Amino acid sequence: MRIDRIIWGVLLLFIGTIFLLENFDIIDFYWSAIWRFWPVLLIILGINFLFNSKNSQTGNIISLGILIVTLSVLFVFGQKEPKTEDRDDFELNMDVDDDPEIDTNTRVNFSAPFLSTDSTKKTILNLTGGGVSFNLNGNTDSLIFATVEKNKSGFALTKLSTDGLNTLSFKMQKSRSRWSGKSNNVNLKLNTFPIWEMNLKMGAGEIDFDLSPYKLRTLNFDGGAASVTLKLGSLLPVTDVNVKTGMADINVEVPTEVGCRIKTKTGLSNKDFNGFIQTSEGFYETPNYKTAAKKILINFDGGLSNFEVNRY
Repeated sequence: MRIDRIIWGVLLLFIGTIFLLENFDIIDFYWSAIWRFWPVLLIILGINFLFNSKNSQTGNIISLGILIVTLSVLFVFGQKEPKTEDRDDFELNMDVDDDPEIDTNTRVNFSAPFLSTDSTKKTILNLTGGGVSFNLNGNTDSLIFATVEKNKSGFALTKLSTDGLNTLSFKMQKSRSRWSGKSNNVNLKLNTFPIWEMNLKMGAGEIDFDLSPYKLRTLNFDGGAASVTLKLGSLLPVTDVNVKTGMADINVEVPTEVGCRIKTKTGLSNKDFNGFIQTSEGFYETPNYKTAAKKILINFDGGLSNFEVNRY
């Protein structure tokens, strides 16, 4: 009996069942409440190594028994809301439409002012979150304007300015309640004057960005199980898009007048590049890539993902 496979199978079954019950609102599970039990995993591994060296059937049964008992205890403790200390987050121009203590329908607005000197500055946007649905559509007179609905985890917006650079960081803070399958909804608007560089980092979640009105120089995405839709524009001579994922669904739209080149390192991923010609192993180009005045360079790096690029 391969006890190591059985142990991993039981763990995956436990985690999957918890997420399924959460998604159907059958239970409320607080993952932060069970982290203090992590040394039990070391105990189970130690027993497994000790008895498996002698191929002991008794040791296998003991390891599996301890694991089942532990997971049963964790299932009970994980449904008890942990006590957390209150802390203040620095937020730039935060407006709360509803009482922030009520986490069901809270709507929080964030913004950073657009100054006269900002139009000549490069602007970096660092966006971080997990279990979040990000939507970018439209422009604003501010440098950035964000509306967060169902603000269960808390966000913070900061702005750092130097002579030629603005750096905006919009990040999800550590959850004050439970880590659940219910996502935060974040609607973003950006100013169209600056040249933008975007660094997007997220775990599970969804991104739907219409980037066509913005001067986008670089977009870097690093994520896990995410659904990403990007509509790119043609306002700069060169735009770089770098996507690194584990398991994700990536859909990118590029203008027909722009020359586009795709470089892939995608393992078992599915690739659908409509209107592109494969020039060599892992490289694809639009027919007008060499002659087009403006170019988009896309780099895909993913394990088991779906990558799709279309021209519009």
